[in-house]
Amino acid sequence: MDTITYIYQYLIYFYAAAITLIYIILAFLSYINIAKIKAKYTSIEEEKLKEHPEIAPGISVIAPAYNEEVIIIDNVNSLLNLDYPNFEVIIINDGSKDKTLELLIENFHLTEIPYPYIEKVNCQPVKRIFKSTKSEFSNLIIVDKENGGTKADAMNAGVNMAKYNYFINTDVDCILAKDTLTKIILPVLDSKTPVIAVGATMRMVNGCDIKNGIIKRVRPPRPFIPLFQETEYLRSYLVAKMGWSYINCIPNVSGGFGLFHTSTVINTGGFDSLSHAEDMDMTLRMITYKRDNNQKYRIVQIPDSLCWTEGPPNINILARQRTRWGRGLLQIFVVHRRLLFNRKYGRTGLIVMPYAFIFEFLAPIIEFSGVIFLCYLLLTNQINFATFWLMLFFAYLIGVTVSIITISYDLSVKKVYKTYVEYLWLILFSALEALIYHPFIVIFSLRGYLQFLFRKNFKWGQMTRKGYSNKNPDDTRLKAQESL
Repeated sequence: MDTITYIYQYLIYFYAAAITLIYIILAFLSYINIAKIKAKYTSIEEEKLKEHPEIAPGISVIAPAYNEEVIIIDNVNSLLNLDYPNFEVIIINDGSKDKTLELLIENFHLTEIPYPYIEKVNCQPVKRIFKSTKSEFSNLIIVDKENGGTKADAMNAGVNMAKYNYFINTDVDCILAKDTLTKIILPVLDSKTPVIAVGATMRMVNGCDIKNGIIKRVRPPRPFIPLFQETEYLRSYLVAKMGWSYINCIPNVSGGFGLFHTSTVINTGGFDSLSHAEDMDMTLRMITYKRDNNQKYRIVQIPDSLCWTEGPPNINILARQRTRWGRGLLQIFVVHRRLLFNRKYGRTGLIVMPYAFIFEFLAPIIEFSGVIFLCYLLLTNQINFATFWLMLFFAYLIGVTVSIITISYDLSVKKVYKTYVEYLWLILFSALEALIYHPFIVIFSLRGYLQFLFRKNFKWGQMTRKGYSNKNPDDTRLKAQESL
């Protein structure tokens, strides 16, 4: 037993040292990438696209909607008001049982039209297609389809309707910055290598002042859980994904917001309606398709905050979200196991998948087993407390330092919050994240693994969340389709 204890301690030491080193490298690469993008893309390029709409590639904005009567009108107006010369908005009414469709028809003067609908990727049957009789809504298309049970199925209907070479995958409850389409398309226009996807920073809308679907004042979330998630999201996008982007190793483009190359998505068969992590699944399948056909590609991450999404306002909804993410992560390694350590798939097989397996999938298991092992050492009086507290404090400082670096990167991109006090509030809670928030993430992830292993079928249903309104961003009820 002493030998096992000795070996386990060294394994934990080297594991912790490795992940610390990786984050230092990612932070360094991210810094270079952010500086490069800030120098390359300025308002001059954005203004050229507006002044010369003929050079602006068309973009389809696809947003599924399921029982969204509370916020559907404001959010569709928000999408229609995007500042870009050439785009269409496709709303997929995925069998809503409330007044979502009725409100759309009434407010946007919709009428059913004959349309040569072609099913390029599989989805549940489309029943009707609507267009507006008003010229100001000429770029709005409403697709009414049978409920497919998942966002992926609704997205496939949108992909079938999209007429442009690139589309935005987002949620109808998300708020997009007005200049979103201009910023997200610039890396596509600038790259000599075909860009198949572009991601951007997502933030929490909880706490922001919203009026008619437009953010009037960005604030840090007020409830504790979204506040923790704000730092977590920023760390994921500004350090991890920006770092991976520098070496073309992005593991996934977020399902909440991302730009995708339409024909590449179609060639891969569309989004997988059985996947619990459809964003990472789609990213990997696009990469696999390109590698199998010996085609060059790039997946890009930009640092700009372009999308604000509703974060889980309480522990129960956070549990649902992270349990689903846990199921999805394990499913990824089952479905795409052939990519792991496979030289044929280049950096994805040799870097991305091994990293995701060792430092994301195994992390909750190692952390949980570490707690059990720590309890054993305490019971058998095998802990050198002087060294123990020193190592624990060192690990804690590493985590806080990464969070502070993340927030400094966010400030360097753009000062989104109005006051520095709000940034200090974010730093304060990032210091408490490891103690209060992270243990729940570990538990929910493990629960997701167990659910995937012991349950074959998962039902998808309606999850009610807090949302925003014109008067108070914390009063409205926002509904989004989510797995139970």
